[in-house]
Amino acid sequence: MTRLLRPLISGTTYTRLLHLWVPMLFVSVWMFIDQTKPWVPALVLLPLGLIPAVRLGEGVQAQLLLTPGEQGRQDASITVAPSATWRDRLRTVVWLEARMALGWVAGIASVWLPVLALVLAQLPFGHVPDDVPILSDARPHWAYALFVPLPLIVLYGTVVGLGELITAIARRLLGPSAAERLTALEERTERLLERTRIARELHDSIGHALTVAVVQAGAARAAGDPAFTDRALGAIEDTGRAALEDLERVLSVLRESERPVSGRPTLAEADRLLESARASGAKVDAEVTGPLASVPGPVSREGYRILQESLTNVLRHAGAVPVRVRIAVKDQALSLEVRNPLTAEIYGAGAGSGLRGMRERAALLGGEARTGPDEGDWQVHVQLPMR
Repeated sequence: MTRLLRPLISGTTYTRLLHLWVPMLFVSVWMFIDQTKPWVPALVLLPLGLIPAVRLGEGVQAQLLLTPGEQGRQDASITVAPSATWRDRLRTVVWLEARMALGWVAGIASVWLPVLALVLAQLPFGHVPDDVPILSDARPHWAYALFVPLPLIVLYGTVVGLGELITAIARRLLGPSAAERLTALEERTERLLERTRIARELHDSIGHALTVAVVQAGAARAAGDPAFTDRALGAIEDTGRAALEDLERVLSVLRESERPVSGRPTLAEADRLLESARASGAKVDAEVTGPLASVPGPVSREGYRILQESLTNVLRHAGAVPVRVRIAVKDQALSLEVRNPLTAEIYGAGAGSGLRGMRERAALLGGEARTGPDEGDWQVHVQLPMR
């Protein structure tokens, strides 16, 4: 019972009724002009619905009065946009005609059903109506009072039912088209990809800086050598400054989504990573072949992050061990290999997000990343196409 009466205290029920009444204002004005042609307003709606801006206005009204809880939401079932295609224009025409037809029903019901209830309440007291044909021949009797609630119940069901019906039609005819749904899906995918990229950037840049700082601080404390401590503090300072620059680049993506990513580091700055690893105690043997300047920006930037994460994993899991880095540009592809002696701790590295991030970066560029033990070493081997 409570569920049946809930629409009675809901504001949406009455805003939907108001939405149904609005077209009747135009119809009422026309009826004062010419009552012999009531079909003229419906005919006027045919060219009116072909105007792109009409769909925008109808969408605003429908969101405000039919689905107020969805107003302003990106996933709203009723769109607020002008007609972009002829299909949208035709849907708008059908919507206007359906809205007027249901408005006629709502207008008649909301006027005559309360009048009928009032007449039934007056009949027991001898008031016989002359303007209600169905009751013009009725005789006063107390039993008519029993039927007073019936028109009101019908009115309640009609108002709620028409409100639900007009809302369903609005979602069908004013809702997003297939092209709009595809665009919204693409935008949502882009946002998710951007969030994933930001997470990878933070993991790689800040994770590398913190790893270097921890290794340097631990080595300095264990060495007990003032000169070594000074060098370690200098390395920590340089790494921290670079990390702050990387953090600023990543945060700029959040502040200004249209900002180009050309400011992110590329493999041309790989020496900074290699020197940072050497300062942390790793014995890095690096070899670069081929023109790094010819590597496209996206490939070079992702290659830098993959190299950064590889060196971070070496310092984190293996410590100060010999590391061999090979970067080669040939046959329209970038090849990157990082190898270091295998240690027991490295076997657990695959459970983290770093290696998964490498594979994701390579896959997004159509390349491949292989990680794992190889002939007594831990190997990271990446192939990125440059086309």
